[in-house]
Amino acid sequence: HPEIYPLVLTSKTQEIFNCRIDEDVTDEQPYKLIRKEDIFADFENRAAVSDFYPVKKIIQEYPGDELLLVYDKDFKYGLNFYLIGTEEGKENYLNPPEVPEEQEEYKEHIPEDIYIYKPPISKPWVSLGSEKEIEEESVKESTKEITYMISRKRSEFGAPVKFSDQNASSIKDAYIECTAYPDKKFTLKQLERDVGMQVVPKIKDTSTQTRWTYPKNATTQYYPREFSEEEKDALGQSKTLTEFLNNVSISVEIALQQNEIMNTFINDWKSLAEEEGTFGDKTDTHLKEYQSFTYMHNLTENMITCVSWHPIIYGLIAVSVAVRLSFEERVHFSGKLLLQPSLILFWSFSDPIQPQLMLESPDDIFCFQFCPSDPNIIAGGCINGQIVMWDITAHADRIENIKAGGSRSKNVTLKPMFLLEPETNTEAMYIRHCAVSSIENGHRKVITDIHWLPDTFEINRLGSVFENRSGISCQLVTCSADCTICFWDIRPQKALTPQPPPEKKKEESIEVPFDVPSTFLHLNLSWKPLSKIRLSKGETALDHCPTKLSLSEDSLLYKAQDKMLAQSKAMKAGEMNPYQNLEGGLGNYLKPIDDFCTKFFVGTEEGEVIYTDWKMEKDPETGRFMTKKPLSLYTVHDGGVHTIQRSPFYKDIILTVGGWNVAIWKEGIMTGPLLQSSCAPKRYTSGHWSLTRPGVFYIGREDGYIDIWDLLEKTHEPVQSQNICITMITYLKPWTFSAKQQFIAIADYYGTLHILEIPWTLSRPSTNEVSRISYYFEREVKHLEYVEQRKKIREEEKKEMEMEKKKVETYQKSKEQLEAKLKMDYESYLELEKDILINLGLIKVEETMSNKEMI
Repeated sequence: HPEIYPLVLTSKTQEIFNCRIDEDVTDEQPYKLIRKEDIFADFENRAAVSDFYPVKKIIQEYPGDELLLVYDKDFKYGLNFYLIGTEEGKENYLNPPEVPEEQEEYKEHIPEDIYIYKPPISKPWVSLGSEKEIEEESVKESTKEITYMISRKRSEFGAPVKFSDQNASSIKDAYIECTAYPDKKFTLKQLERDVGMQVVPKIKDTSTQTRWTYPKNATTQYYPREFSEEEKDALGQSKTLTEFLNNVSISVEIALQQNEIMNTFINDWKSLAEEEGTFGDKTDTHLKEYQSFTYMHNLTENMITCVSWHPIIYGLIAVSVAVRLSFEERVHFSGKLLLQPSLILFWSFSDPIQPQLMLESPDDIFCFQFCPSDPNIIAGGCINGQIVMWDITAHADRIENIKAGGSRSKNVTLKPMFLLEPETNTEAMYIRHCAVSSIENGHRKVITDIHWLPDTFEINRLGSVFENRSGISCQLVTCSADCTICFWDIRPQKALTPQPPPEKKKEESIEVPFDVPSTFLHLNLSWKPLSKIRLSKGETALDHCPTKLSLSEDSLLYKAQDKMLAQSKAMKAGEMNPYQNLEGGLGNYLKPIDDFCTKFFVGTEEGEVIYTDWKMEKDPETGRFMTKKPLSLYTVHDGGVHTIQRSPFYKDIILTVGGWNVAIWKEGIMTGPLLQSSCAPKRYTSGHWSLTRPGVFYIGREDGYIDIWDLLEKTHEPVQSQNICITMITYLKPWTFSAKQQFIAIADYYGTLHILEIPWTLSRPSTNEVSRISYYFEREVKHLEYVEQRKKIREEEKKEMEMEKKKVETYQKSKEQLEAKLKMDYESYLELEKDILINLGLIKVEETMSNKEMI
C-alpha cells in the first residue's frame, strides 16, 4: 500500500498526541486526526528522537492540515500504528463508499461460493497533474518559420521551354562540385536523450473452446443404494473385504495421526516467505564489526566491568575499568593501586582514540548506572563497598558538542566518520566525584549490582511503599558480596535529635574544591543506607550471597528514554537542576501505595535464584522487624549468577545466566524455570535480551564467543555462535540508534570495547512475534503444571505401593507368629497329656524317658 506508512509510537509520544492505546484509540474508534503543526513542533522539540521522523518528508509534502493516524491492533503492517499519507486515502478510510440498498439486498440472496460478474463502472476524470507533464514533454517548434516566394513574369507563363547542352568547364561559374566533408566546428555528440513515454494498459482478449452462452439451473436427485440383508451377510463373510480392511487400516491410522500432529490447512507459501524474510544467509545474520575502543594510556592491565550507553546522546558510551588482579595480587599491590585513579571512561563515536570524559573514583568501579531522571547524575559501586556519586552537569555542553561535531544541530544524528573541530579536540577532562558513602556503615565487600528506583514511588526503612513526593528518582538499591541488600536515599535525612554546635562548626569548616559540584555534599563520607536486608538461609548461620537483582519496575526503565529527553530539555529551559535543592527525607504525610508488588528476584554466588520480598515483618517472639523468608529458591545454575534481567516486552519474564547454562523464569510460577538450557561447551559470563525482538537474547562466553538464541527457531540450543575476541567477554549491552540501525557493545577481559552492528534479521521482529513468544511461554507454564500434577500422582502411587508392601509384610509376619503359637500350644498339650497318664499310672516314667531317647 503506497499510501500507508507504518510507525512505532512509544508511550511518551502517545501521551503527547493524545493517542494512547485503549484510552484515546480503541477498537470502536481506532484512528486519530493529528495536525501538521503539532508534528512540526515535536520535530523541533525532539528532533530525530521523534517517532514521526522516519516519515518527515511525507508529512512536509502532505497537502492537508490534518493527518490520519490509525491504531494497528493486529499488526497488519508490522507495527502498532500506521499513517495515511494522501487525502484520498484518508477520505476513503473515514467515509468508505456506500453500497446501494438494492445491491445489499441482492447480496443477501446470492450464495458466497457463486462468482458474480460486475461490469466496470465509468468514473469521472480526476486530474492528478499528468496533463501538465504531457504538455511539458510534448515537442514544439522553437525556431521562427521563414516563408519563401518564387515568381516569374506573367508573359513567360505557358511559353515553351528549350533545353540545350553546353560545356560546363568552358563557362565560368556554371559548374560547382559540392563534396561532403565533416565540419569539426559543428559536430555534436548526443550525450543524453530525454524521451517522454506514457503507460497504457495492454488489453488482450482470450477465449476458451467452451462457450457458456447463458446460465441455466439444473438439479439432479439421487436415491441412496441400500444393501439387502442377504448382501450384507455376504459382504460381512467375504475374505476380500476383510483383507482390504486389514491392508488399509494401518495407512488410515497413520494419516489420522499426522492430521493430529500437523496442520494440513496451513499456507505453505506464506510460511516460506516468512522464513525467507526472517532468516537469510550468513552475511545477513552475523554481527558486523563497526568500531572498537581501547584505553592505552593506563600503565596497568585493565578489564571492563560495566558498560552503559548514554540515554540521550547518541554515539556516546560509558565504561568502567578495573585492574586485572586476583585477590592475593590486589592485597600485595594495594599501595601501588592507590597511586593511580580508578576511572569511568566516556567514549564517543566521533573520536575512537581519546575518551571525552574520565570520572575519577576512590577505588575500582564494578557497576554503575545513569539516573533515570537526569542522565548527568551517575551512581557507581566500588570494590571496597562504597557508593560513588558524580554530577557532570557542568560538562554536559562538551559532550553535546562532541556528538554534533562542535556545532549544535537540531537533528541529533549519528555521524561516526565526522571529525572534531580543532577547538573541541582537546585532552579528556578528569571529573572528581562529589560524594562517597560512609565506609563504616555501608557494604563490607564489593558492590556487584546497583539500580535506581523509578520516580513513581519511594520506600521507608521498613520497606513500605509510598508515592514519590519529589517526582524525581532519589533512591537506589545495591547488593554486595557481604550478603546484604541495601536501600539508599540521596536526600538529606531529617535528624531526630539536634546536632551539637561543635559538629556544625566542623562541617562548615570543610573546604570544597573548586572543580567539585556541591550537589551531594551533604552525603559525602556520612551517607548511610536507609534499610538493610540479609538473605538468611534459616537452618544455618550462613547467609545467601547476592550478585545480581531485578526489581519489578526495571522494565519501565527500557521505555524511559523519551521521558528523560523531555526532562532534560525542561531542565535546560528552566536552567536549574532539581538535584541542587533536594528536600528532606521521607515524611509522614506521604500517601502509601497498598497494591504495590514489593517482591524481586535475586541471583547468588552459589547459582541460586531467589524470589523474595524487601518488606520487613515483625517477629512475634522478639518484636523486632525481620526480613521475610524467600518465597521460592531454586539452584538451577552450576556457578555464580551474573545476569538477571527482565524482558523489555514482558514484565513477568526473567532471564538468568550463570555457570554453564541459561534459564528463563516467569514471575508467579513457583514450580521452576520455563526454560533451562543444557550444559554449554564453555562457561557463560554475561547475557542480555534483545531490545526489538522478544524471542532473541545474547549470551557471552569465556572463550570470546557470543551465542545468539532465537526462541522462534530453536529452544534447546543457540541458533548461531560467533567469535568476537580471544578472551573472556565481561559485559553485553545492546542499544537502538534508529529504526534501521542497532548496535551491541561487547566488553572483554583485556579492556577492549567492541561495537558491532546487529543485522536486520536479528533486529527486525517478524509478524506477530510478540504474541507467538507469549503463546510459547503459556505452553511452557501448562507443561510445568502438568509435570507437577504427574509428580503428585507418582507420589500418591508410590505411597500406595509402600502401603501394600507393608500390608504384605505384616501378613507374612502374622502367619509365622500364628504357626509358632500353634506349635507352642501343641507342645503344652503333649506335656499335659503325659502328666495325666503318669498320674493315672498308665505310663511309667522310664517309658517316657526311652521314648524321648528314641525320638
